[in-house]
Amino acid sequence: MIPPDHPRYRSLMVRERLARCAEAGVVALEGLAAHGRGEAFDYLIGERTTPSALLAARTAAAMLLLAENPVISVNGNTAALAAREIGELQRASGAAVEVNLFHRTEERIRRITRLLEEEGVVVLSGEAERLLPLSHDRAWCLPQGIGAADVVLVPLEDGDRCAALAAMGKRVIVVDLNPLSRTARTAALTIVDEVTRALPHVTAACSDLDPAEAAALITSMDNAYLLRTAIDEIITRLSHALD
Repeated sequence: MIPPDHPRYRSLMVRERLARCAEAGVVALEGLAAHGRGEAFDYLIGERTTPSALLAARTAAAMLLLAENPVISVNGNTAALAAREIGELQRASGAAVEVNLFHRTEERIRRITRLLEEEGVVVLSGEAERLLPLSHDRAWCLPQGIGAADVVLVPLEDGDRCAALAAMGKRVIVVDLNPLSRTARTAALTIVDEVTRALPHVTAACSDLDPAEAAALITSMDNAYLLRTAIDEIITRLSHALD
């Protein structure tokens, strides 16, 4: 048992949950390695939501609210870490939710869907089609979901699918702790933050943004600026740590 006063309590509890979800077939084993990579970058930003991430979260809310067909794409790690947060964001934004997997099996989709539904998420269902120009299974998506979306929020994204979605004219929002990743640089908007911290900020903004501010956020959106600022925040923190 991990004692609550352990200095790494939250991080260790997250790892325990991911391990249990891997044993249950929700998280692919490869997803555990991906989570560890994200943790390393979370150390670099100080395991906190930075000012640039807050701005990106509000902009993400604006994009979801003003979209015609917003969709939240969920994989195993996202479901394991943030099923409750996905449900809250869906209710605040009105976005549809679709399960989309790299390591895709019908059984995993059923298990992830069940986990999401336990937290009140309404998950799209139907016959998936190979709609994205990709050679792997993330190409399979629902015509009425990701296929019809104009804005897609994809926490913990693959860079090649992000590029494919963008090439199809869809505006992609990602949550990525690595501001240097292909995903972060390809997306229309990147929130450089940990997913369970980032999504509640997007949800809160969905509830308090007025149309004028939402439109202004989208008009002034500059993802390159947000990524440079995130990198500058990391550099500043590291320089202080070495003083």
